[in-house]
Amino acid sequence: MNNENCSEKELTEWGKATCSNEERLFLEGPKTRRFEFFRALRIFFECISGFRRLHFIGPCITVFGSARFREDHRYYQLAREVGSNIAKLGLTVITGGGPGIMEAANRGAKEAGGYSVGCNIVLPSEQKPNPYLDLWVDFRYFFVRKFMLTKYSFAFIVMPGGYGTLDEVFETLTLIQTKKIKHFPVVLMGKDYWEPLLSFLSKSLVANKTISDSDLDLFYLTDSVDEAIEVVTQSMIQRFGFKWQSKVADKSRPWKWSMVEHYFNS
Repeated sequence: MNNENCSEKELTEWGKATCSNEERLFLEGPKTRRFEFFRALRIFFECISGFRRLHFIGPCITVFGSARFREDHRYYQLAREVGSNIAKLGLTVITGGGPGIMEAANRGAKEAGGYSVGCNIVLPSEQKPNPYLDLWVDFRYFFVRKFMLTKYSFAFIVMPGGYGTLDEVFETLTLIQTKKIKHFPVVLMGKDYWEPLLSFLSKSLVANKTISDSDLDLFYLTDSVDEAIEVVTQSMIQRFGFKWQSKVADKSRPWKWSMVEHYFNS
């Protein structure tokens, strides 16, 4: 990453601007066909790398949220509890791999003896993977990273966050709404944080018929970790055919769902 043209502020603030000449070239518009061909190859190989690294991680629950909440914040502690409860189900916790909410969810998973994965994004300020990951994969492109977080997940649990979190939530809801992906739970946690947004959706989007009333049923809103985990569990059993196993024959694998062997062999 070329940072020679970055200001000190750009380099110290998390994810504020691109200082990469390569990214500037990408956004400038059409180049030669040769140039665009090799660009496409680079994107292709980033996808292949993600497939190879993440193929055996087992069924995952993705946790989204802001990178800016510190350890003493209540949302950090809530995400930590969420990660712990997901791991206790025998599921893999997957996040963006960075600090804040992502770190908290990965930390909770590790503390509960579960498997913790991060899809890290390369940013101008050189975001580093948090220290609670068993596996992480670095991505240059946000859209490839989002693709991976969706591909391997059976539910999204969304903590309070900023533009990036909203981008991930609404892109996923759009894919579910248009039936591009199978409907799976999108759980928003933190009622006081999300209710103003839900009011906007109801009073503006639904009122103006830019979305349907039924589109508000594509996600769940709760403050309860137990309720969020119950939504995830019931979805995996009813929609995806998973069955809970009380004993695991292969002690090297922490997952406890009877569909896992099919998942690994597919």
